[in-house]
Amino acid sequence: MRAGGALDPTASVVIGDGLAAGAVAWALSGLPSSTSALVHGTSPLAAVAAAGTLLLGDDAPTVPLVVAGAVAHTALSLGWATVLALTLPERRTVAAGLAAGAAIAALDLGVVARRYPRIRSLGTPGQVADHLAFGAVVAVVVARRRRRRRARRSPVGG
Repeated sequence: MRAGGALDPTASVVIGDGLAAGAVAWALSGLPSSTSALVHGTSPLAAVAAAGTLLLGDDAPTVPLVVAGAVAHTALSLGWATVLALTLPERRTVAAGLAAGAAIAALDLGVVARRYPRIRSLGTPGQVADHLAFGAVVAVVVARRRRRRRARRSPVGG
């Protein structure tokens, strides 16, 4: 931050990367577990409702849990994506994103899920796949935005 509370221009660009990447990852990262749920005849909304227990608790009705789950998923996606945008390396960005997705999965499924039965009850392979997809998608978006900025700064023909 600069004097007066304004964000440094570089910080605002990186935060923008994180928010953009988080929005894309928010939309795509649940595809592995949702596809698995549809194939196996279970509800693709179970994971969203489980995330809702982070905000409302286990006893809330299904519709409010799904709404709360969407809110929780949005906040977590944008927050983690911003952290990744700030920390992902310039090289091997996607590999680092996959590793970050695995680390987030370990935290979410190995630590947080212990306190939330609905999250704990979700299929681990699908949830791990979602987290890996999240890290990879964030990394791809961040790397692409970085490349575009570099290309705009590079002199033509140089």
